[in-house]
Amino acid sequence: MTFQAFLLTITLLMAFQTSNTSPLDSVKKIGPTNAPKVAKVDEIRNRAQFIARSCKEVREVYGQSENGLYYLTTSTGVVYQTFCDMTTAGGGWTLVASVHEDNIYGKCTVGDRWTSQQGNNANWPQGEGNWANRKTFGTVEAATDDDFKNPGYYDIVAEDMSVWHVPNNTPVNHWKLAAIMRYHTDRRFLHLYGGNLYSLFHRYPVEYNVGAHLSDNGPSIPIVYDLGDKESTKMFYGPYSGAEIEGGFISFRAINYERAATAICSGVKPKGGNAETYCIGGGGFFPEGNPLQCGDFTAFAWNGYGTHVGWSASKQMLESAVLLFYR
Repeated sequence: MTFQAFLLTITLLMAFQTSNTSPLDSVKKIGPTNAPKVAKVDEIRNRAQFIARSCKEVREVYGQSENGLYYLTTSTGVVYQTFCDMTTAGGGWTLVASVHEDNIYGKCTVGDRWTSQQGNNANWPQGEGNWANRKTFGTVEAATDDDFKNPGYYDIVAEDMSVWHVPNNTPVNHWKLAAIMRYHTDRRFLHLYGGNLYSLFHRYPVEYNVGAHLSDNGPSIPIVYDLGDKESTKMFYGPYSGAEIEGGFISFRAINYERAATAICSGVKPKGGNAETYCIGGGGFFPEGNPLQCGDFTAFAWNGYGTHVGWSASKQMLESAVLLFYR
């Protein structure tokens, strides 16, 4: 080492000793800035330690009261992540599925998981059959971007349902605030149908030619609105539809005039046979206008996309995913 370098080293060491700062101080300052984000990630990660079959159990056993993503475990030990609504009507609601229309013009094509992805075909009466099987698909964070179904759909034994209509592509932490309609049941009706939609739709199969309109429809259950009311619900559907629906219900397995079955009529009870204009999902064949009624949002654009004219639903309804919860 040269004499000049030795003097420079001594000078630097003396400067550090007499200073109140350290060369590492700039690094240390990074920690506190990111601490809240790190803590939140740790909190979500720690939720994986909970052993619960539903969000209701998470709330009751572990005292969790915050809306967000949680991990659940099925009766056979399958662990999956979903969204828990811990604040509505006492909380404990488990997201089990979402129905999302990615292309109303693609009639029973790829992406129509709640009807048929293999075309409109009378020889395929059940379509994909996802209302009554154990197939799962999608991710919880993308539940407003694409169809979603987790193991809770068939594993959880529940009493009631909650439904949120949330605009497409809404981030998970904004779902509740962004929703255009939210409601729940309080009659414990699922007790009568096996505790979940998987069992209900085994009793009321969603398939073409299974029965006649009205006489062979499934149950219609009164609802409690958390956002919206009977009249605003009817306004989301087409003006012609409004003449044959009653607001304030959630209805299952509604059959239309042509004997095509739809799965869920959200917020309404059918009083006529044009169920395809206000009910979602269904079997694999819709005869009228073949294939114009076939798809996850069936004939919601029968008189134009989002026009709210004739049988066409509003653009708000057409461009919102339908989120299904159990408790």
